[in-house]
This record gives sequence, C-alpha cells and structure tokens, in this order.
Amino acid sequence: MKVVATTRKLQGTGASRRLRRAGRTPGILYGGTQGPVAIELDHNALYHALRIETFHSSILDLEIDGKSEQVLLRDAQWHPYKPLVLHVDFQRVLAEEKINVKVPLRFLNQDISPAVKLQNAIVSHVVTEIEVTCLPKDLPAFIEVDLANLGVERAVHLSDIPLPPGVTIAAHGGDNPTIVVATVKGGAAADDEAGAGEGGAEGETPAS
Repeated sequence: MKVVATTRKLQGTGASRRLRRAGRTPGILYGGTQGPVAIELDHNALYHALRIETFHSSILDLEIDGKSEQVLLRDAQWHPYKPLVLHVDFQRVLAEEKINVKVPLRFLNQDISPAVKLQNAIVSHVVTEIEVTCLPKDLPAFIEVDLANLGVERAVHLSDIPLPPGVTIAAHGGDNPTIVVATVKGGAAADDEAGAGEGGAEGETPAS
C-alpha cells in the first residue's frame, strides 16, 4: 500500500494545530540508518487508510517529496471524540533486519465446527491479533486460524496456530494464552442452578 507525505518544516503545538485546520495530519518517520523526519499527510486519505485492517500490519510504501521508503505504521493518535487523526508514527524497515509486528487473526470454518454445528456452542475469540517476528519480506497480512475441528468445551491456544514460513511468535514470557474457546450456552452455571433448585425442593419442610 502506498502513502504520500511531504516534509514538515514547522513544528510545535501551534504549527500542528494549523496543519489540522488545513486538512493535514502531522507525523514522524524514524528508524533505520537515518535520522527522524517530520512529515505531514492529507488527513482524509490517511483517515480512510486507517480503516483498512491490513494498513496496520503491512509493509507500506511511504513517498516523501517524491522519494519512496518502506515503512510500518507504528502509532496513530486520535482525537478523544472527533473522527480526527492527530498524529501518526512510521518506522523505516530494512530488508535484512527482522521486525516485530502485531498481525490480525482470521478465523475460518467456525460455523461448521462440531461445537457450533452439533451443540450450538458459543465460540469466543479471546485474542484477535498476535505479535510475530520475521523479515519484512515474510510479513503476513493476517494469520488464519482454522476452527473446523473445534469441539465444545475445547480451546485453541497460541501454540496450536500454524505459522507461515519465516514467521515466529515474538517473545511472550513463555505463556501459552488461549486464543479461542467454545462453551455450551447456559453451561455449567445453568446446571448448578438447576441442581440447587431441585435440592431446595426436596429439602423443603411441609407447611403445618
């Protein structure tokens, strides 16, 4: 995906405010072997790009004053209640250096899983993105999680997800978090309540 920007000569709070009033968004480009560069971008084009999921996890072609560099979006600051992008950060990427990026998960075949099809279970997506490490050329736009064999009261953990070639899970402290879990509607809580109700009925003392 391509992003067009120009260098930003004036900086500071006042200058940024004037940029936003003119329909521009201030930003910064950093990383790699060069120093940081203050930039500005068309707000409307940036706003719509930020609505695209892959814009957040893909290598982008950032064109600044006619020269293109490969970058990652690292941060976007939004106004607390207005649909306004206040600032964006981009990081240069080098072909030979590995990067850490959060990649969205795409869940497949949930509706045909035994949990849903046979037992009408509720499938909860506990985690919707994971952080991976790879070279820029190996960065996937998303990672698929196939739920075709998901059974009721079963879970998919991080270690269960197959990764594309050249991609590994970023350091996560040795944990193996739950990604997806399937539970029957009502579940154990409903059974416990039913049991308590039955026990209460049996234990009632007839009125005298």
